[in-house]
Amino acid sequence: MNFMLKAQNAILYECGFSCDNVIFLKFGDEAFFVTDGRYETEAKEQIRDAEVVVANRRNMYPKVASLIKDAKVKKIVYDPKEWSVYDFENLAKEVEKVEFKKELDFSHKRRIIKSETEIELLKEAAKFGAKAFDNFATFLKTEGCGLSERRLHYEAQNILKNYGEFELSFSPIVAVSQNAAKCHALPLDRVLRDEDLILFDAGIKYGGYCSDRTRTSSFNSEINFKKDQSFSSKKIQKAYDTVLKAQERGIKEARSGKKANEIDRICREVIEKEGFGDLFIHSTGHGVGLDIHELPIISKESETTLQEGMVFTIEPGIYMPGEFGIRIEDTVVITSDGCEVIGR
Repeated sequence: MNFMLKAQNAILYECGFSCDNVIFLKFGDEAFFVTDGRYETEAKEQIRDAEVVVANRRNMYPKVASLIKDAKVKKIVYDPKEWSVYDFENLAKEVEKVEFKKELDFSHKRRIIKSETEIELLKEAAKFGAKAFDNFATFLKTEGCGLSERRLHYEAQNILKNYGEFELSFSPIVAVSQNAAKCHALPLDRVLRDEDLILFDAGIKYGGYCSDRTRTSSFNSEINFKKDQSFSSKKIQKAYDTVLKAQERGIKEARSGKKANEIDRICREVIEKEGFGDLFIHSTGHGVGLDIHELPIISKESETTLQEGMVFTIEPGIYMPGEFGIRIEDTVVITSDGCEVIGR
């Protein structure tokens, strides 16, 4: 198969190295990593199974076109999500006789089944991510009371990074009480007080692979991010217990051969039965790998059949605007005999 890539993680997957200015070409057994002189040394040191080709930093397309012409290929697969109209048109006009075939999520489809090596990296990422949750809980016990969400967000990033040891999977979500009703809440000036609800969604990268985890807790002197939580509000407690039950049911039922939409339905039915159905406003999960959002998607619409080696989140939630939000999330891997939560 002949294909070309532009997304950094798609390229990293193919050859072990990537950067912010590269086009990757694969023609049968030949592969070319086209970049500029700034990355030449690192690329040659780290790349596998590809030839490093140095091109003009501001216009790599003539060099890329020359490689395509030399290979005498007639068709190249590409993912249009990776390319701007400007970039694609600049390349296409250089090689007018070549057919560029669109395939959405091309790289994500190649990466949907994780290898044993990838799963081990994901487990390590999840392990270190879970440790960071414990460290953040310790910080909250000793210094969190009275700090704003903005300050808590800043401190959470430092704890997750562990003084530069890790990169973040994404900018963490630290949301207090009413702000937690926003699925992807941005930090505000609202300060943390005793008995507040706090939602923490975060992850780190290990070996390029992401962790992703969410916990919702009650803030007090004994705060932790375990799943067993007690809230002073009966309304919040009922919603929390419902989300936890939905998540546990989804994890129990996830296995090879099941459809992704079945797992979404199972989680959603638990929440609907308790009267919160309209307040579960997102899909149940998403794939995790080099990107924080990959395939498979665990949603109402997804007809994907789960297979051994797929890694994804199960993260049902309830969001009551102006009051509170609850989400509980773990990353799981489909195994030969069911489903395993990684990084407990």
